[in-house]
Amino acid sequence: MSLEARLMTDLKTAMKAKDQAALRTIRAIKAAILLVKTDGSGKELDEAAEIKMVQKLMKQRQESHDIYVKQGREDLAKTEEEEIAVLSNYLPKQLSKEELTPILKEIIEKTGASSMRDMGKVMGMANQQLAGQADGKTLSIIIKELLG
Repeated sequence: MSLEARLMTDLKTAMKAKDQAALRTIRAIKAAILLVKTDGSGKELDEAAEIKMVQKLMKQRQESHDIYVKQGREDLAKTEEEEIAVLSNYLPKQLSKEELTPILKEIIEKTGASSMRDMGKVMGMANQQLAGQADGKTLSIIIKELLG
């Protein structure tokens, strides 16, 4: 089932349940899809692009949440938390640090990376191989530990 079809069924369910957080978030995803489709590039939205788009929305919510917490705006932070929870339903299962480390060690061996200068090669291959399963920040931290 494509992301759009899944969003439509989830939107109907959220409307029936009167789940405002889910409604807000699903509508935001649908709006992002519409923007991509009408941007004039003419390219289709494949699964990888859908995951990347949802990750971008998730990152925006996370950054907003952090700002609201720093400013003491718990009401707004709670809204962002709710939306993050809904967005996480549309992403693949996130891998833990323990699960990522052996995969990244293998990627480092494949690329022949030996120092921090090679981090770009490793990050590129890791982002490609682990699309949607880990965010760039987490990958970066683990790779630095392994190369450092």
